[in-house]
Amino acid sequence: LQAEVFIRVLLSGGDHIIDGKKAPENSMQYMASVQDYNGHHVCGGFLITEEFVVSAAHCDDSLTHVVLGNHNLKNGNHQKIKIENKIIHENYQHVGLGNDIMLIKLSEKVQLGHGVRIIPLPPAEINLKENQVCQVAGWGKTKTDGKLVDELMVVNVSVITSKNCGYETTKGFCQVCFLSFQFKMGDSGGPLVCHGFAVGVVSFNYYNNCNYPSKPNVYTDISKYPIIILSSLVLTEKSRPKQQHLNFHIS
Repeated sequence: LQAEVFIRVLLSGGDHIIDGKKAPENSMQYMASVQDYNGHHVCGGFLITEEFVVSAAHCDDSLTHVVLGNHNLKNGNHQKIKIENKIIHENYQHVGLGNDIMLIKLSEKVQLGHGVRIIPLPPAEINLKENQVCQVAGWGKTKTDGKLVDELMVVNVSVITSKNCGYETTKGFCQVCFLSFQFKMGDSGGPLVCHGFAVGVVSFNYYNNCNYPSKPNVYTDISKYPIIILSSLVLTEKSRPKQQHLNFHIS
């Protein structure tokens, strides 16, 4: 079973995010910037325990540390923690083929508070209704040929029916659609947040291009990876040998 969520979006002239705005101060304190050796933002992520961040499996290359606790990546008032281990779904092969989810084990525990908190994962089954409003946030580009932004951006997304998903080549995997903005390079790995739960992980969009408003964006559907399995990984990680792939069984 491929656990993915398809997102439909609209752009304003291809250059700006419709309704996108800077995240309010002290909001979304679970957001993580996953960075490379040079301190460059590569992907988003989100904190689920004091020691684990969830991101997308396709973000794996070159990641060395995680930054938490600040919406502005140029502001030095944050926690910067090295990555100890990256745990990728054993069936992940390539972005677009499903199972695009990764657990990042931090080298030390995060200090909660001071702009940092945990976001809960969803129950095994979470029902999203049409027109329900959720949120997506990230530091990604605001246009295909643009630069990554320093300020965390957030936008509301509304659920639409799966029959209107508009992604004919992968219609069988279409589970939930949303109407709003197109996520971009740098947003990958961030959470789709509904009911206060992180229900999805940003995976990819049509040809990795911002300018296809008729095509949905794709999220890994966390609810299809039972919470008890993710919790088990978190609780038993210290007793496991370090490795890149662990066995997620999907019910």
